[in-house]
Amino acid sequence: MPIATPEVYAQMLDAAKEKSFAYPAINVSSSQTLNAALKGFADAGSDGIIQVSTGGAEYLSGPSIKNMVSGSVAFAAYAAEVAKSYPVNIALHTDHCPKDKLDGFVRPLIAISAERVARGENPLFQSHMWDGSAVPLEENLEIAQELLEKCAAAKIILEVEIGVVGGEEDGVVAEINEQLYTTPEDALATLRALGSGEKGRYMTALTFGNVHGVYKPGNVQLRPEILREAQAAVAAELGLAADAKPFDLVFHGGSGSTAEEIGAAVDFGVIKMNVDTDTQYAFTRPVVDHMLSNYAGVLKVDGEVGNKKLYDPRAWGKAAEAGMAARIVEACENLRSAGTSLGA
Repeated sequence: MPIATPEVYAQMLDAAKEKSFAYPAINVSSSQTLNAALKGFADAGSDGIIQVSTGGAEYLSGPSIKNMVSGSVAFAAYAAEVAKSYPVNIALHTDHCPKDKLDGFVRPLIAISAERVARGENPLFQSHMWDGSAVPLEENLEIAQELLEKCAAAKIILEVEIGVVGGEEDGVVAEINEQLYTTPEDALATLRALGSGEKGRYMTALTFGNVHGVYKPGNVQLRPEILREAQAAVAAELGLAADAKPFDLVFHGGSGSTAEEIGAAVDFGVIKMNVDTDTQYAFTRPVVDHMLSNYAGVLKVDGEVGNKKLYDPRAWGKAAEAGMAARIVEACENLRSAGTSLGA
């Protein structure tokens, strides 16, 4: 199916909220990982979100070019073409963008989408993330207000982060401490700054102990009840029922989370969960297996010629894509999005 239009993306998010499931948002950095993500969503019968980080966008532009905008534009164009052959809806998203990279990443991409919409076309990306976790909340929300206005005009959904995700991603490091837990007061400040949809739709990444990187289950102290408390505070402010879920929530730093923690987060309004570390490993592990199992064939050992069929990048690439696709199916099952595609 074609890349989701703004209207279809809104329907996807509404369906997730109504039926209490979440979409895996899969980070990719190449055509191979993009194809793996598409196959994984199709195999699961799930619509989904595919995203690029600042580092992924640089890599997509070429290792000697490192241009986040050209890499993103190339990614979106390739995705738009190959996604047509899959029976699920896919939204394109840009992941964590800190303040010092806004002018070289998100703002130019919003401008490109604004030009496309003015011509009667769809935006290039369906959503963008502003990561203001490293600046004071007041500044975070001031920048979010500016970006939300521009995104709304270009039919784009903005994602904001209220709180700090620990660990490291794309060179940005945050300590693991009490700042990892968003307060109800932070949630109310977000509501008052960004509204409840009348200024444009946005998704909110509230933090409840999330940590980027690789952690075994039990090493990260998640407190999903923080999401429930934030939703309740915002619902009360809006005069809604106590069990309402007014925020569209996003779950970052989920590696090492238990099934129970993921389920609780979804129950409290998470409709998007970023998946990166686990799918990177699922992609790379089959490559390692292939190389170790076919050592003499992939190398020209002792002056021999090796086996072209084994060192052909397609040989190990297919195995890598299959491994990553299988992990995405698992993510869809854990987040309850399997079998929910609007296009099914």
